[in-house]
Amino acid sequence: QVQLVESGGGLVQPGGSLRLSCAASGSIFSIVTMGWYRQAPGKQRELVATITSGGSTYYADSVKGRFTIFRDNAKNTVYLQMNNLKLEDTAVYYCAAKASSVGKYDYWGQGTQVTVSS
Repeated sequence: QVQLVESGGGLVQPGGSLRLSCAASGSIFSIVTMGWYRQAPGKQRELVATITSGGSTYYADSVKGRFTIFRDNAKNTVYLQMNNLKLEDTAVYYCAAKASSVGKYDYWGQGTQVTVSS
């Protein structure tokens, strides 16, 4: 089992920045890929970014150039640095992990709210 705990959400003005953290514990040796998803009110959950154990990253087109996913293996933590935030980035952000580079995610965090508002 893997436990994921997100932190770092909050209220920010458009153009501002936030950094989300996802601390993993438990059977972390089994994790190959970690990702960030988000779900806005009335919308489906969407993939934002992923990072593999080898360091390969993926970004949704909507966040390319603004968000950066990176990891600190010593702290078993994955981060999502979000810059130049837009109103449409408002959502609950979820951390997820899986023991593969393909397929569905096996583990999920509880989510953290990000609100972009003037």
